[in-house]
Amino acid sequence: MADLQDDIPRTTEVGEDDGLPDDPFRLPPGDLPAGDAPEGEVSAGDLLERARALLAGHPVADGYSGLPWALRHLPGYDLQLGEAAVDTDLPRMRAGHVGALFWSLHLPEGPAGERPVAATLEQLDLVRSVVETHPEGLRLVRTAGQVIDARNRGRVAVLLGPAHGAALDGSLAVLRVLHALGLRVLTLAGTAWAGESGLTRFGEEVVREMNRLGVLADVTGAGPATVQRTLALSKTPVLCTRSAARALRPHPANLSDDLLAALGGAKGLCMVPLTAEQTGPAVPDVADHLDHVRDVAGPECVGLSGTYDSGAVHPRELADASRYPHLIAELLRRGWSETELSLLTWGNVQRVLRSADFTARAAQHRREAPTLRIGDLDPDAP
Repeated sequence: MADLQDDIPRTTEVGEDDGLPDDPFRLPPGDLPAGDAPEGEVSAGDLLERARALLAGHPVADGYSGLPWALRHLPGYDLQLGEAAVDTDLPRMRAGHVGALFWSLHLPEGPAGERPVAATLEQLDLVRSVVETHPEGLRLVRTAGQVIDARNRGRVAVLLGPAHGAALDGSLAVLRVLHALGLRVLTLAGTAWAGESGLTRFGEEVVREMNRLGVLADVTGAGPATVQRTLALSKTPVLCTRSAARALRPHPANLSDDLLAALGGAKGLCMVPLTAEQTGPAVPDVADHLDHVRDVAGPECVGLSGTYDSGAVHPRELADASRYPHLIAELLRRGWSETELSLLTWGNVQRVLRSADFTARAAQHRREAPTLRIGDLDPDAP
């Protein structure tokens, strides 16, 4: 399977050779050392310790990891002891207090993208193999309750998704098969049934069936019409697994304030990516986006998306999965409350998963599984 794509590029940290200090809160030469903050101010070291203490109780549920695809290109790896060739391994997740991880099944450019069903199934198979070979550190889960159980047992909970909507091959039956294999999140953008003009009739049926199954809709990169229609139609919260604030950085995957407000009104979740391209080159830039999403959409609408091992360039001081305490320390410095931070790191993802589980149980009593294909509803679809 490794011949499906050229080697994935090594993830780069912005400014990794620019001589900046490792600690983002370290004062420049000539200023007071971190332990000697002026009276009434909290030192950088104290903030970092508070961040670690908070994360010990409310770990990070990371909304997007490209680890499965990155591992395909390694001749061997050991995530239990540590793996220098990737950004995410168990020692770094423990240092970063990562309690749950959404493993992306997205398709790369190239031949694999031309055979989406098979490529997605191959990645599902790889994820299962990785989890099975690291039983002391990882656990494959499906529900909110299983996430909690994995955490209580000292494992990182692995949730499958997002996968690309192309993996359905225009069939609701394929969606059900992927869900039976553990899929929890599906990205709608980039499909014939979720374009710039919104959801087609088949696209609406996909969202309804996702609700019935408990698969969450990811509208990252979708046009405003698709986002708005999905928010109106879905009975479960909608995700943006890799979206920040377009008002601060005009990236096409970032959300306008109107869409952020609509997402917040629908109790959805915007998971802000830790990438230089979308959020900026340093920790304060990422924090600015988190501030903005919280202020526009509400504290119950904001989450974190590391996007590690995806080939993305990361901000300074956020090079790998161990660095979350430094981001949380910056938010503490800005006055985020413990309640807001617990929602950001853990609580909001748990709420969304619980809502999807509850809605699915109720919907399965009211709605039978449809057998539609895209041609049945969208006869002009390619």
